[in-house]
Amino acid sequence: MLFARALVSFLVLPGVVAGLIPWLIVSSNGFEPTDGWPWPGLGVLSTGLAILLWCVRDFYVTGKGTLAPWDPPLALVGVGLYRYVRNPMYVGVLILVAGWAILVGSRALALYWLALIVIFHLRVVFFEEAWLAKSFPAEWNAYRAAVPRWLPRISTGTRAERRDGER
Repeated sequence: MLFARALVSFLVLPGVVAGLIPWLIVSSNGFEPTDGWPWPGLGVLSTGLAILLWCVRDFYVTGKGTLAPWDPPLALVGVGLYRYVRNPMYVGVLILVAGWAILVGSRALALYWLALIVIFHLRVVFFEEAWLAKSFPAEWNAYRAAVPRWLPRISTGTRAERRDGER
């Protein structure tokens, strides 16, 4: 049953945001196959899809839940790509949509991508992080202190090791 719920939530949420809406934007703008850059676009799109699928799998296996807000994980997910950034699923969707924009050379799709960046950030800051703090108080505080929200840290070592090295 969990697999069916995870599949439905995957098809409904990223399927609409990163599939259906981009297709509607592109098809309404008179897409010409020569407008974009197919190989770079396919590479970026594939990378985003791989990230997204990896994160959905981690929600399913580790979190025992789905990516849907109505059926969230039962445990805080801090494995896989979640060890490097707190929101890799959103990052994957953004990379996927950027791939579509590159693939078809759509300015309208690029504007949609920019809007998604703002929408995702606001959703994370004002809804998801508050929910995580309430649902997993001890785990969330430690996770939030150790893992950045959007961009992975470049430096190596723990936060304490980096602080000691700065003195």
